[in-house]
Amino acid sequence: MVVKYPRKRSHYQVRGRGRPEERLPSRSRSQILALPPEDVKRRSRHTGLVGVPIHKGEQGIRPPDRDRDRDRQQHDRGPRINEQIRISPVRLIGADGQMLGVVPTTQALDLAREAQLDLVEVAPNERPPVCRILDYGKHRYQQSRKDKTKAHQQKLKEIRVRPKTGDHDVDTKVNQARKFLEHNDKVLVNVVFRGRELQHIEEGRRIIDQVLEKLADVSKVEKPPSMEGKRMTAILTPRTSKV
Repeated sequence: MVVKYPRKRSHYQVRGRGRPEERLPSRSRSQILALPPEDVKRRSRHTGLVGVPIHKGEQGIRPPDRDRDRDRQQHDRGPRINEQIRISPVRLIGADGQMLGVVPTTQALDLAREAQLDLVEVAPNERPPVCRILDYGKHRYQQSRKDKTKAHQQKLKEIRVRPKTGDHDVDTKVNQARKFLEHNDKVLVNVVFRGRELQHIEEGRRIIDQVLEKLADVSKVEKPPSMEGKRMTAILTPRTSKV
């Protein structure tokens, strides 16, 4: 009895391997390193290959841009100042904003020391780079203040009460509105009338006046109480804006 075993597939017939004529010619490490740099495509260290020749119509992997990564790290640390500026010459701006032209970096450092200020690189991508004489500590403080101002955008918050709202609930709404005002947001005080409550508008006016009186120390009235359909509204703004 003859036993027939299944034919073993070659490694070329394994799924995903492709045909022999489509495979790149095998080369040793020394042969690959001997090729010109423009003919070698670098591969990741996880593939186990140093590189393979680039064939016509095949695009190589772009090498990492170390200069761009270095500029990004420098931007995260802030601008270069004083002795960190190694490029010479530089285009110099004086402490009063006057253009002093292109000067050697050593001369710009001497001028900054004479004025007891710092030499700060404000436009590193220009050629030559632009530097300015200024107080770097004061400049960083002003920038941080501007960033904090831009970070918060004033919003309009709303609190709702009813003509029959109790004093305890009114105090809760007042505390909530106080937090909004301390966070530099506007507050819309809204008294909602339903059904026969419209016949007693004075009760709603009493509630809204009570809210405005309790918030008078942290706010000022931007829009006085007025009826809008079935609602009586007023808008409060913070008394002192945070900068």
